[in-house]
Amino acid sequence: MSNPLILRVRSALAGIDNPKTGRNIIADGMIHGLGADDEGRVRFTLVFDESADREEAEVLLTQAKKAAGALEGVSAVTAVATAHGSAKPSQGRHSPVSQQSRHSPSSQQSRHSPQATASAHENPFGLKNKPRVEAAAETLSGVKSIIAVASGKGGVGKSTVAANLAVALAASGLQTGLLDADIYGPSAPTLFGIKDKPAMKDGKIQPREAYGVKIMSIGMLIDPEQAIAWRGPMVMGAVRQLMSDVDWGDLDVMIIDTPPGTGDTHLSLIQSKRLTGAVIVSTPQEMALADMRRGVSLFRQTETPVIGVIENMAWLELPGGERQYLFGEGGAKKAAETIGAPFLGAIPLYPELRQASDDGLPLAARDHPGADVFKDLAAQISKAARSH
Repeated sequence: MSNPLILRVRSALAGIDNPKTGRNIIADGMIHGLGADDEGRVRFTLVFDESADREEAEVLLTQAKKAAGALEGVSAVTAVATAHGSAKPSQGRHSPVSQQSRHSPSSQQSRHSPQATASAHENPFGLKNKPRVEAAAETLSGVKSIIAVASGKGGVGKSTVAANLAVALAASGLQTGLLDADIYGPSAPTLFGIKDKPAMKDGKIQPREAYGVKIMSIGMLIDPEQAIAWRGPMVMGAVRQLMSDVDWGDLDVMIIDTPPGTGDTHLSLIQSKRLTGAVIVSTPQEMALADMRRGVSLFRQTETPVIGVIENMAWLELPGGERQYLFGEGGAKKAAETIGAPFLGAIPLYPELRQASDDGLPLAARDHPGADVFKDLAAQISKAARSH
């Protein structure tokens, strides 16, 4: 806290009273993650308890942003409000709260119905008129196609594939966005070499742009070393914010990098009725294929088009041109054929792809055989999206 600007921001925030307690928001411990960089960009999180009224939360958030932004040396303020299940908020269990209001669904619904389940996940804090992910998806009216990239299990390279597909789609001339919805393991900042926090404009978070792709990830809003220990409902709040609180603008296609598995995020995206289709990524070995089949089954049961299956890490090409099938040969292709899902193609195990991902330089944007592979996959996905 030795940064003079942080001290001045903290002092300014201490001038804002919490009407529920009569103390200021600093004394009440409501300010978390206060930071400022050398260019005067300030960020913080305003934490409320679960009984907070949405209108009061919006007023306090606006006051806090205004107080910080009025200080000399502050060039921008990025601030979000969160709700916490405890009267005394502690770090790590937050769910972002939008500054938009929508009516939540009737409590008359069965607690076991899909609608009631979604409501319980996306309105867990008792904040009045908290919008659901389904409602948040409606704010993406300028997005023509939304494609989920999913995998039944982690470790198959789904995020790397999603990022490179987005770059390839953008290179084809499409206005493209990438929403990193993997809240526990956000990877977009690393994959694109993004280190700066996003700016705010007219109350909206501005996505970062790289290689022609508009990108947003929870990893851009939290410190890189911060552990994310949120409960499921809090994760859904974060996903909602990445949709409705970000200025996505007009896009031809949005790629959503979903978390591994078939959980709340997938169900909520499906229930939003905005998904154009899903692409499933798997490696060739049977352990991954079993989970891939479950992923395909989920989307089919919910009448979401399965655009196709991609086999990642299909083989390693040796110096002499021979292929070494480290995880088995053609497993994803055979599995896709068995279950009647389109097979889009295979991506070899490129050592350069690993290095490019670590360096934040997508392989799809480089002069490399892998770029042609992603170009072909992107063309198939684009064609399939237009047909649905």
